[in-house]
Amino acid sequence: MISTKHFLFTTAFAVALHFGIMNGFGAAENLLPNLLPKPVKCQIRSGIFKLEKSAMLLARPGAEAEAQKLAEALRLPTGFVLPVTTNAADAAAITLELDASLKPVVGEEGYRLSVTPNQALIRAPSEAGLFYAAVTLRQLFPPEMFSPSESSVPNGGWAIPCVIIDDFPRFSWRGLLLDPARHFLPAESLKKFVDLMAMHKLNKLQLHLTDDQGWRIEIRKYPRLTEIGSVRKESPKHRDPAHGDGIPYGPFFYTQAEIRELVAYAQARHVTLVPEIEMPGHFRSALASYPDLSCTGGPFEVRTRWGVESDILCAGNDRAVAFSKDILDEVCELFPSEFIHIGGDECPRTRWKACAKCQARIKAEGLKNEAQLQTWFNHRIEEFLVSKGRRLIGWDEILEGGLTPGATVMSWRGISGGIAAAKAGHDVVMSPTSHCYFDNGQAEGPGEPECIGGVIPLPMVYSYEPVPEALKLAERAHVLGAQGNLWGEYIWTPRDVEYFTYPRAAAFAEVVWSSPQQKNYDELLPRLRADLERLDQLGVKYRPLDAAPPKR
Repeated sequence: MISTKHFLFTTAFAVALHFGIMNGFGAAENLLPNLLPKPVKCQIRSGIFKLEKSAMLLARPGAEAEAQKLAEALRLPTGFVLPVTTNAADAAAITLELDASLKPVVGEEGYRLSVTPNQALIRAPSEAGLFYAAVTLRQLFPPEMFSPSESSVPNGGWAIPCVIIDDFPRFSWRGLLLDPARHFLPAESLKKFVDLMAMHKLNKLQLHLTDDQGWRIEIRKYPRLTEIGSVRKESPKHRDPAHGDGIPYGPFFYTQAEIRELVAYAQARHVTLVPEIEMPGHFRSALASYPDLSCTGGPFEVRTRWGVESDILCAGNDRAVAFSKDILDEVCELFPSEFIHIGGDECPRTRWKACAKCQARIKAEGLKNEAQLQTWFNHRIEEFLVSKGRRLIGWDEILEGGLTPGATVMSWRGISGGIAAAKAGHDVVMSPTSHCYFDNGQAEGPGEPECIGGVIPLPMVYSYEPVPEALKLAERAHVLGAQGNLWGEYIWTPRDVEYFTYPRAAAFAEVVWSSPQQKNYDELLPRLRADLERLDQLGVKYRPLDAAPPKR
């Protein structure tokens, strides 16, 4: 690839060559710029658009906020003032306009971007569409446009090819998961992660806020959750997880003020934060804080090793059920997300078998077994969430005792859980360990960091198809999308997060945005290299691409 730092002609054909690759055609109008994810339709036209120091942005009614965001993003690297005007009589270089008539063409989150030598025109049915169009516009520029501070002007200036782009996402759920429960991630690092998601048009960030090894969210009604539950005596030793490191860990948690700030930050970038509060399993940090919520009464300590914990919340205890609702009440106040994730995975029910309260609950409710007791518990939680205008989502284990009426399933143990849920009329998010677990290694070798085990290389991520062939056409509508997960056992720092996430998340972004017919790994690579140049500008510590693509 020819570096944008060194080469830019001013003819339309040369600009198209500079920004794109041949896409099976010889004409310049059929070249594909280095956009990621790939747009639905992109036509290169003759001429170039050059952003000048005197340029201004025009915000049509309702587009003011997105115009200000774009102006700020362009100001940082260029140093240009780029004022935003609402006066249609002003000669604006870039115009943003809400246009409801486009919705039948591009959907709720789509957009149309038209660039001529004189103007870049962004139209979309929603603010989200305006935002994604602005991301595409920035990607058309040299990678220096993503610098967080004023950059040297590229050769040829801040120029892009003239294009017409119609674009919209394939799925509504384009997600990633972070796990600050095992290893805490500072709020500022979460903001950077959100920025990178938005840059790739990903829109759901699931935060795994609680687990056996730590409780990471302030709940004002139950202060012991963070006083006790956010601290563990030690952690598994680096590269020797069977032994402890002897170093106290914590207290680490997000205050409610920090959560509100993070939610607002993400919303401004059209990323929804989806909270995950694990219940009834993965609950040891809560039981260390309130042991009477268990089947045995404790005492307990916050777990210091990875793995699955046998002590879980007592589903036969009325106070434990009320406690769970109290927590979710505060969570719902903090997170406006439609979906609230309750986990539900890896929940050993052995304590319930020996618990008089749980067995009494099974008998009183006419349940057949402990799996149905978990469904009974989930149903109580779902009823509460529905009363708050929310929807319950959980890992595919919530299928085992029968799904609650409105449950959405996140399928992680392969795709069978997602297939079963969709066939039963439930919405699903696909997230199988085979393709979507980014805490697995990206390659084998002595230079690779410690990981949870297994290898999921970049081509495997890109090859993933979220809609199973086993589903009929009507059932496929229940697949909301897919999610890549970055569990935290071996993710120690924000730098580790970046290394394990990128470039895989960039490839994944195309999986969930673009149509499967558009996917081509060999064609992805030049665009991905351009994307990594943008990540260089942002100081992202991604894993470099292999010198040669792995054998497929």
